[in-house]
Amino acid sequence: DAEVLFKAMKGLGTDEDAILQLLIARSNAQRQEIKAAFKTLHGNDLVDNLKSELGGKFESLIVALMTPPIMYDVTCLRDAIKGAGTDEKGLIEILASRLPNEVNEIKSLYKREHNDDLEEDVTGDTGGHFGRMLVVLLQASRQQGIQEDLIQSDAQALLAAGEQKYGTDEGQFITILGNRSNAHLRRVFEEYRKLSGYEIEESIQRETSGTLQEVLLAVVKCARSVPGYFAESLYNSMKGAGTDDQNLIRIMVSRSEVDMMDIRTEFRKRFATSLHKTIQGDTSGDYRKALQLLCGGDDA
Repeated sequence: DAEVLFKAMKGLGTDEDAILQLLIARSNAQRQEIKAAFKTLHGNDLVDNLKSELGGKFESLIVALMTPPIMYDVTCLRDAIKGAGTDEKGLIEILASRLPNEVNEIKSLYKREHNDDLEEDVTGDTGGHFGRMLVVLLQASRQQGIQEDLIQSDAQALLAAGEQKYGTDEGQFITILGNRSNAHLRRVFEEYRKLSGYEIEESIQRETSGTLQEVLLAVVKCARSVPGYFAESLYNSMKGAGTDDQNLIRIMVSRSEVDMMDIRTEFRKRFATSLHKTIQGDTSGDYRKALQLLCGGDDA
């Protein structure tokens, strides 16, 4: 594999097709081995070579694919915080959807790589209730399983904190949505609907706004279905004029070996078209070809 890549980049011109076909056919673990073999054989860093041969969005996608998964999350979070302005969408998506053990790995790798504390960096770059919710998610201390004795009181507390109150007690939303397991939250949402006649999403939309609303909705959607959440995020990154390529790349790469089939199924269910077709219509060139290969098939 290392030799095929070397040949694809040697001399004048680059065989982009050979590069994308090979790298997408391999798992991330295999790509790390190819990277090591390439260095042993040629004394060069494969990723540096790829960067100098490729360009634009296609380059960003390939470099992302070459990065180990937890490292990729760390890089995305670092970019979200350290660039000009804050990429709230990136912060929300990663922290709302990763499992507690992944969040802990992200925190320790972040510390090792950047010698900074992720929680401090997040706090320094965000504020208010939004910042507090992100800090709760960073604690990665969601309770396990379903607490039967709390379902009723959690639903009532959410109702009292929002719909039944003049103003909103955001802290209550943060505590419950940030600390309960997904399975527990699904039961709470059912109970909430029975008590109030509303879906929890409707109440969050009425009671909160801005980035706090976005992160709370992301947590609710992930509790209901992580693949569903990503299907919706992918759809939003491509609908309308222009494409949010940063988001598109991040999701396609980070979910490619996790739940891509489930995301495709959810996408088809929710949007009456396939993910494959949507990528086809919204992107072009090698970038499109690589994304479609990552997608893996068309659920027409």
